Amino acid sequence: MTTLVVCLDRTDDVGRKTGLRSPIVGWEAVRALVTDVGLADPEDSGVNSLLESLRVAQDLRDGDEEAVVAVVSGDRESMVSADRAVARQLDDLIAKYDPDSAVVVIDSAEDERLVPIVESRVRVDSVDRVVVRQARDIESTYYLLKQFLADEELRQTILVPTGLTLLVFPMLATVVGPAEGAAAITTVIGLFLLYKGFSVDEIVTGLAHQLREALYSGQVSVVTYVVAAGLTLVGVFAGALGVSSLEDPPGILVPAMQFAFDAVPWLAMAAVTASAGRLLDEMISDRPIRSSYLNLPFLVLAIGLVVRGFSTYFLERQGVIDPITVPPIESGILSVESFVVSAGERLTLYVVTAIVVSLVGARIAAYVSTTTDDADLADDESDRGQQTSAELTDGGPDAEPDGSSSRVDVGPAADGVDEVPRSDSGDSSQ
Repeated sequence: MTTLVVCLDRTDDVGRKTGLRSPIVGWEAVRALVTDVGLADPEDSGVNSLLESLRVAQDLRDGDEEAVVAVVSGDRESMVSADRAVARQLDDLIAKYDPDSAVVVIDSAEDERLVPIVESRVRVDSVDRVVVRQARDIESTYYLLKQFLADEELRQTILVPTGLTLLVFPMLATVVGPAEGAAAITTVIGLFLLYKGFSVDEIVTGLAHQLREALYSGQVSVVTYVVAAGLTLVGVFAGALGVSSLEDPPGILVPAMQFAFDAVPWLAMAAVTASAGRLLDEMISDRPIRSSYLNLPFLVLAIGLVVRGFSTYFLERQGVIDPITVPPIESGILSVESFVVSAGERLTLYVVTAIVVSLVGARIAAYVSTTTDDADLADDESDRGQQTSAELTDGGPDAEPDGSSSRVDVGPAADGVDEVPRSDSGDSSQ
């Protein structure tokens, strides 16, 4: 088994410093080349790569394996001509020595670009990258910076904001002062970090994609969402008007309760409208309706009733709104005197109504889910029954419509013996 230990030099540093032409093949030739390159430029990392090639070849020979060490260089005209020169030299080496595999020795990222050329011609068992120990940190930093600058997303995320900051800060410092300029820049950077940290861009992109899909597919929920947005604006406006009508309210609790009292009915209608549109989309589609979509409108309505009840209770206790007075009722022999519903009774009525609404929603969702499951189970059993019936009545190409066979094959006919047709009753016809 022959292994080619090849040291790659894409920019032809060896030829430029020693005047030799590659490929340089053989243990003695490469060892002499180490001296020539070291005398020409003692600081060149190519000396280390040449020594590494000799060490790898020696280790292979110590393991009773035939090794051929060679140095292959490109040229200085262009990268394309350098790669083609390396390819020609590799073809010559492979044609002459017929190696079974190769070990590639490189000392830079530039030389690493030649590895695919070697792999296209011979099996590469190992790639040995030589880094001078004294320059390990510097070279690693260089490669990290190079990879960072090659990443477009990182450039846009870090370099662009940094460049804008360096451009805008001097202008702000000149116009409004250094402190105000630094505060503005810090605010913008903080907003940008929050924007990227919470993945707001992905959320906005997902919402835009869902809206576009909904518009193109003609979903009812698009219209109901628009209606819900309008009802939400009306609710916020009604709540703001209610708060503005208060005369010197003490603290913040009363304005908050007044806002909830006026806005919650509109907000609840908005939520019910949006959830109803989503439920209609589920009903129109062929997919089974999930119980969560059925229960959501009732749940939203129940929450609205509870919030409305508590806000009414606090406002009535504060004297902002008056208690409910039921007028007297007379209907034939039935007569009900006038009475006043207290704040606690009013709150109890709201809470009980909310519980009843939520229970009705849960019951309807459970009933629809059970009906859907039973229908799916019935469909599955029907499909299995039809499949079993088809398997039982499938009598092959010679079967009668009722599934029975009118012919029995008795194998190859013997001399003077014909195949005997047989009826269903077993009587043979002569």
